[in-house]
Amino acid sequence: MSDPTLTPTIATTIFVLSCLAGYQYRRVWKAEGPVWQLWIFGLVAACGLAVLGFVPLTVTG
Repeated sequence: MSDPTLTPTIATTIFVLSCLAGYQYRRVWKAEGPVWQLWIFGLVAACGLAVLGFVPLTVTG
């Protein structure tokens, strides 16, 4: 079994999605929107950044 790694393309995609989810979280929070949307956007952003923080990138060379 090989260790999980991220390619730079996948890591960039996860980063962009996490940033967009964080932006939506802030927008809903400032507008005092539904709490369930805060949970969804917050969890997506947190999980994406956790994956980026703990799963290593593939190094080619």
